[in-house]
Amino acid sequence: MMRQWRNVRRWLPGVLISVVALVLVFRLATFEGLTEALRAAKPVNMIISFLILVLSGFSRAMAWRVLLGAKPPIWRTYLIIQEGYLLNYLFPLKAGELGRAVFMGRELKISPFQVLSSIVIERAFDVAVAAALVLTTLPLALGLDWAGPAAAISMVVVLLGLLGLYLLARFRDRVHGWLEKLPARFDKIKRLVLPRLDSLLEGLSALTSPRRFLTAMGWIAFAWAQWIGMHYIMLIMFEPGAPFWWMMFIDGIAALGMAVPSAPGGLGILEAAVVGALGVLGVSASVALAFALLMRILQIISGAIFGLIGLAQDGRMLSEIHLAGEADTQISKGD
Repeated sequence: MMRQWRNVRRWLPGVLISVVALVLVFRLATFEGLTEALRAAKPVNMIISFLILVLSGFSRAMAWRVLLGAKPPIWRTYLIIQEGYLLNYLFPLKAGELGRAVFMGRELKISPFQVLSSIVIERAFDVAVAAALVLTTLPLALGLDWAGPAAAISMVVVLLGLLGLYLLARFRDRVHGWLEKLPARFDKIKRLVLPRLDSLLEGLSALTSPRRFLTAMGWIAFAWAQWIGMHYIMLIMFEPGAPFWWMMFIDGIAALGMAVPSAPGGLGILEAAVVGALGVLGVSASVALAFALLMRILQIISGAIFGLIGLAQDGRMLSEIHLAGEADTQISKGD
């Protein structure tokens, strides 16, 4: 019973945040306005957007494959990413990231913690791109002089985070040595931390290779360009005269918003971020919510189709994720 309560306490705050966000956006919008806005959706735009979404998934797969040393096949990498997206929609606490680590660890026969570090790099790149998008568009969106310096400070924080990852990768032997020299009273901590840290630092090795770093960053930037283009094709269904930078601003805000704890799939958070961003640009909450819901639908369809294909190929992997989580809990307790 206590164990179940601990699990509930881990995901309950995120669910509450999602519920509040959903209540807020649906109170701002009206049913009549929402249904009228959804009538503006054009099948051609939606089909083109979905195809671009699928292609952007391969760009993500290429980036992750580079971070993993070009070892996994591109098709398997793509499917594992989609499996992760699907699991994120089904389970709380970003379970898809753990799932991706377990899946790819089995594929490459390496530690999931080593794979997890490559996902950390990937996410750090995403934050950097999102921050850059907000940096360049926030002054345009707000029309305020102070917006530029405030966004610049945020970008510095992101760059410091990337620098921290680089230093960990560059001086991993020294970091390991410092931990080894901890007093004897920290022996239990060292037994728990050092094996995992070694795997994580091994996965960060991509940061020490400028070629791999720049290649992975290039593919992630290309995926972002595809996402922005895809969403812009959807946005002009509702706002035909919208400038392209609107979509850069919206996607940047949405990506940063998804870092907030939430229910599975960032339910409510994505919608609130999009409604808020479009609200700043003068778009009604009903139109903004219609746009956000269509974004959500395309993501779910893509993750469901290709995620289920991947899970069908992997067979027992869902049970393995559960067992991996159980083992991780036991290790963290020192059992």
